[in-house]
Amino acid sequence: MNSYRRSAAHEIRKEAAQLAFDRDHPQHKNNGDESRYSQAQYAMSFTKGLEHNSDTGLIEHKSDFEDFRSAIDLGRVEAFTSSVPVDKQKKRQWEAPTAGTVFSLQGPDAQSVTMAPAPALGSKELAYEMAEVYELAILRDIPFTNFETGASGSDADKVTKSIQNLDTIDYQIDGSDGRPRTNDAGSLSRQTVFRGSSPGVDVGPYLSQFLLLGNNDLAGRYDLKSGLIQYGALEINQRVPVAKPGVDYMTQWADWLEVQNGANTQDNPALFDASLPRRFMKTPRDLATYVHYDALYEAYLNACLILLGMNAPLDPGFDKLSGQGRHFFNSLSNSDFRSFEYHSREAGGFALWGGPHILTLVTEVATRALKAVRYQKFNVHCRLRPEVLAGRIARSEHIEKKFPCVGEKFSDLKSLMSETFGDLGAISPEGLLPMAFQEGSPMHPAYGAGHATVAGACVTILKAFFDTSSVLIKRPSDSGCFDYKFDAQQACDEAVQFRVDCDKDVLYPEKADDCLTLEGELNKLAANISIGRNMAGVHYYSDYYDSLRMGEQIAIGILEEQALCYSKDPFVLSIPTFDGDVVRIGAC
Repeated sequence: MNSYRRSAAHEIRKEAAQLAFDRDHPQHKNNGDESRYSQAQYAMSFTKGLEHNSDTGLIEHKSDFEDFRSAIDLGRVEAFTSSVPVDKQKKRQWEAPTAGTVFSLQGPDAQSVTMAPAPALGSKELAYEMAEVYELAILRDIPFTNFETGASGSDADKVTKSIQNLDTIDYQIDGSDGRPRTNDAGSLSRQTVFRGSSPGVDVGPYLSQFLLLGNNDLAGRYDLKSGLIQYGALEINQRVPVAKPGVDYMTQWADWLEVQNGANTQDNPALFDASLPRRFMKTPRDLATYVHYDALYEAYLNACLILLGMNAPLDPGFDKLSGQGRHFFNSLSNSDFRSFEYHSREAGGFALWGGPHILTLVTEVATRALKAVRYQKFNVHCRLRPEVLAGRIARSEHIEKKFPCVGEKFSDLKSLMSETFGDLGAISPEGLLPMAFQEGSPMHPAYGAGHATVAGACVTILKAFFDTSSVLIKRPSDSGCFDYKFDAQQACDEAVQFRVDCDKDVLYPEKADDCLTLEGELNKLAANISIGRNMAGVHYYSDYYDSLRMGEQIAIGILEEQALCYSKDPFVLSIPTFDGDVVRIGAC
């Protein structure tokens, strides 16, 4: 028996290895800006931590970036210390620049997934997504409720004006010139703007319910409306500390330059308003705070805890294996008179198809996502952050004096941005991008986005395990009260959604005009977390769009390989993708 098991396990490993080997391994292509602008001090590349010129904002020595690029290509951590000249102000480390060179024994190799080239300098798409980042900075303290159709007042007018500003750039929203901005590839409105592009993201409140809801307390003291999530015997609070409203950073050239040279300017006591209690997220600045300090997979772990606490239905393809599904059996010995009763399963999931299985896997995929996206960031694209492109726009005249052809492109971008916003100085004193974080972006390139890749991977796992056709409903309970849960809607159920009362800082349920599906709210969660980084000023839209889909590929690959290991009970996982298709993975 031991000999048989040993051989069988070996065959499974070989089959998984062959499955991984047979996948398409695409070519990695960047947009060419690194080589195209190499003679202009690599003006479109990530250079944070190197020495920068105080007039142009470009790096002082072209060779510094070339040494940085050589260290990346070498793939050894020590080279970044021994071979790359850094600015004397540099106090921050580059983050995991070699992570994309390691191997994993499960799922797609970090270098076997890829993303399309990022929008290049001179493209309409880059101009559009840069305008989006500026608009999000302007809207940072506007309540999310005013992003929705039907809102009224000056705050809602600001959102409407932002959409009009974006419309001044001749960009085709249908995606013919770039990544689509809406789920149905239609025009932008208050209900669709800044929500991303996946089924369900444009339905209901801006924030996913999973960024607000709690679950039922063990002792019965509170329920979903509390915003407290049971984590074993502990609890997780969905409320965030309040960053000082109206206070943005890196709007002065000297501050911008210091940050680009690698100075560590983060000061949390100065960032937050200690006089204010934590609150439910209600503005883009709150969401920026969440994605500034999150444990990267925590939003999806929280969502999983909420769904398990609700006893949300699992994918019908394996719910019986979990013990959750029900079955009929013949209750009478007389086969001529067949009667069937509805009974619970006698064997349930725990280590397999149960809570620990799902909770573990929804976090495990994050490590694979981070390795893959690090390869894209450093080795393939090395794309500059929005804060840096804003610096190029602000100093376009200085750049044009030294590098006329390149500076002209930044001047054209500045003219287009000015047509959109008027005088950029009205946004910040020198037209720089107002940042939510004192230290600006992290110490790694923009494309792809770590948060978005992890979001794509983790949410794909949740969509694989739970029944994504479930809807959020209000159901009468045996006690005469109501239960709120994701489930199949019945005649007695009312479609519901939860909102934040911004004045009282409480959650309240209301009847929903359109059902919030589990698929939609998970897609929305991925978009919220990813675009929340854009709200902070550290990422572009394309970072969200392509990274999310790369994370999805990673999770699907892991599930395909794991499916080979379940040789006894047949099952099927049905996974709706971020583009609206369905991938089926099974063992029959």
